Amino acid sequence: MKLDDVKKLQQKKYREELGHFLVEGEHLILELQKAAEKIPSLKHSELYVTEAFADWPSEFRKSLITEKQMAQISDTKTPQGILAVVPFLPKSDNAQKGERAIYLHEVQDPGNLGTIVRTLAWFGNFRLLLSPNSVDPYNPKVVRSSMGAIFHLPMELDVSLNEINNRYNKIACLDMHGNKPSDASFKEFDCYLFGNEARGVPHELLTEIDVHSFSIPGSGAIESLNLASAVNMCAYELLRQ
Repeated sequence: MKLDDVKKLQQKKYREELGHFLVEGEHLILELQKAAEKIPSLKHSELYVTEAFADWPSEFRKSLITEKQMAQISDTKTPQGILAVVPFLPKSDNAQKGERAIYLHEVQDPGNLGTIVRTLAWFGNFRLLLSPNSVDPYNPKVVRSSMGAIFHLPMELDVSLNEINNRYNKIACLDMHGNKPSDASFKEFDCYLFGNEARGVPHELLTEIDVHSFSIPGSGAIESLNLASAVNMCAYELLRQ
């Protein structure tokens, strides 16, 4: 890929047009190389390196570029000197036995999404579903904050609320009112719905689907809990014996 096109991958419309995204830094490249052993399409990734990483061992096609060129294509203020152009991950339609779905409705913060991806990949046996109008999971900030977990988590994009209502028999929603996640019934659901950071899920939409509400109890000193923290707590609770 030409360097001018690589630079364009910082923008969502060009990522979608070219079907590729950026992965930058030693740790993420190592995670990419591990993932490529299991996902054949990732073997078509292209590596761009400065002189400091000229000897980096990789089966990917590798191009040596200057530090100035790296600064032009990098999304970070201080580039590490190693970056990959990676094809979009293949859609995973095959649910694993006992797999639970986490549905995020219009999540907007890249850092939140990256942290959630990292958490779900850590615990394993989760599938992440993103609604339309959610932040792009291939946004460089999401990819960095996921710490490479994006390669290890089944993920589906542009999934509507109607679709999850048709796909899953039992849906739980994390709301401001409801039972505690520590309640034994919390583990009985197939899909767990979390709303937008600021607005949650509009109640007019929730009335159209059959959901059971749960709420993480707090002191009441502040209005709400960070979305990534809420997902983390619930994922842990689902796997706790």
